[in-house]
Amino acid sequence: MKTPVLAPVVPVRLDAHGRAVAHMAASILLDYPSADVLARYDDVRAAVGALPGAVRMRFERFLDAAAVHPDLPAHYVATFDLKRKCALYLTYFGAGDTRRRGMSLVAFVEAYRAAGWVVEDGELPDYLPVVLEFSARGDATIAGGLLATHRQGLEVLRSAVAGVGSPYADIIEAVCLTLPPVDAETERRYLELISAGPPTEMVGLSAMGPLEPFAPGGAQDVEVRR
Repeated sequence: MKTPVLAPVVPVRLDAHGRAVAHMAASILLDYPSADVLARYDDVRAAVGALPGAVRMRFERFLDAAAVHPDLPAHYVATFDLKRKCALYLTYFGAGDTRRRGMSLVAFVEAYRAAGWVVEDGELPDYLPVVLEFSARGDATIAGGLLATHRQGLEVLRSAVAGVGSPYADIIEAVCLTLPPVDAETERRYLELISAGPPTEMVGLSAMGPLEPFAPGGAQDVEVRR
């Protein structure tokens, strides 16, 4: 199926607290829907209730769809693990499985280290739920820079997930609504990636398993476990 090209969304005005709530909600909902994660969906629904309508509506629409989905875990795997353009790893869109990706991952690690944030034991640092968790509970300014640098990848992800008819498209779009407008250069690179897809020089890099759910609040040092 050819990936559709979606027009960039018009950002929604959010204060720092609202952006943190939206990013934390997206971090949880983009995690693999294990029983523990599914048990948090009611808390997410309550938390997003005060967000602006456009953002809240997308979260609530996903939660409504998830509540009646016959097999959300299988759908998650089929969407994010088995389709290249739907990868939840931000550096994958620009570097794919090439040698360049290693340097891009190092940039994420160094950004986290600068904020005193530790990602340990098993998860790649560019995994979108990790970046969104960092934005919500760590350093929003540094996280904003990481998301802006990989905005074209987020736009490819948004279009690709919408293109396969997944309810997860609403979560990606909710995140994009919280970010600054897409500039002309980002849109150009996004259109190129939509057409060509991620690079494919294989060097043994692999996507790790799903993120274990984080407890809300707490210290900035986070251990991610498989």
